[in-house]
Amino acid sequence: MTTPIDDDTDDMAGEYVLGTLSPGERRHVELAIPHEPVLRAAVQAWEARLLPLTALAEPVNPSQQLWPRINAALAAARVPVPAAPNGKWWERLNFWRGLAATGFAAAAITAVVPRLQAPEPIARYMVVLAAPGNMAPGWIVQVNNQGALKLVPLGTTSVPAEKSLQLWTKADGWKGPVSLGLVQPGKAVDVSLASLPPLQANQLFEITLEPKSGSPIGRPTGPILYIGRAVQML
Repeated sequence: MTTPIDDDTDDMAGEYVLGTLSPGERRHVELAIPHEPVLRAAVQAWEARLLPLTALAEPVNPSQQLWPRINAALAAARVPVPAAPNGKWWERLNFWRGLAATGFAAAAITAVVPRLQAPEPIARYMVVLAAPGNMAPGWIVQVNNQGALKLVPLGTTSVPAEKSLQLWTKADGWKGPVSLGLVQPGKAVDVSLASLPPLQANQLFEITLEPKSGSPIGRPTGPILYIGRAVQML
C-alpha cells in the first residue's frame, strides 16, 4: 500500500524542484531522498508536473546577454526571503521569485517569446499564474518598462459556455482586487494599466471563473483558476 504524501512533504518537494529552498534545506532534501520513499515520490511528481513545460520551447541560440542575466537572477534567487506569517510556501515572495528566476520560468518565457508578433522591451515584471490546486502553470504575465501588460497562455483552459475568465490584480494597501477585464482561453491579450498605480513587486494577479459578462459586483465571485505574484526582473 502506498503511503500518502502529506502537505509538508509535498511543499518541501515542490520548493526543492523549483529551486527556492535555502542551501541548507536543499542539502537536507538531497540527503533524505534516497532513504525516504514518500519524499522521493513527491519530488518525482513535481518534476513530472513541471518539466514538460520545457517541451513548449523551440530550440534557439541564446543571445550573449541572456546567460549573464540568468546567472544574475539565480544569484538573486538564493538570497533568503522571510516566510509569510503563516509560513505557507505559496505566500513566500521567495517562491514566486524562484518561479520567475529559475529555469522553470526561463523555459516558459522562451516558449512564449516566439509567439509574440513583434519584439517587446525587456519585461520589468513577470508573473507566473499557476493553478492553486496543483501549481500547474497556465499563463505568463509580462509587464515591460513602459508599463504595458501582456497576458500569454501556456495552454487552453476549458470554460463552460455560460462562463468567462476574468483577470484581476491587487497590490498591498488596496481595498480589494481590481478587474483587468475578460480574457479569452488560449489567446494572448494586451492589458492597459494606465488607470492604476505603478505595478509593485509581489502584486497579486489572479484569473477567476465568472458569469459570461464578467463579475456583476466588481470583485471576484467565482473560483480562482490561476494565481501568482509579480516579481521584478533584473
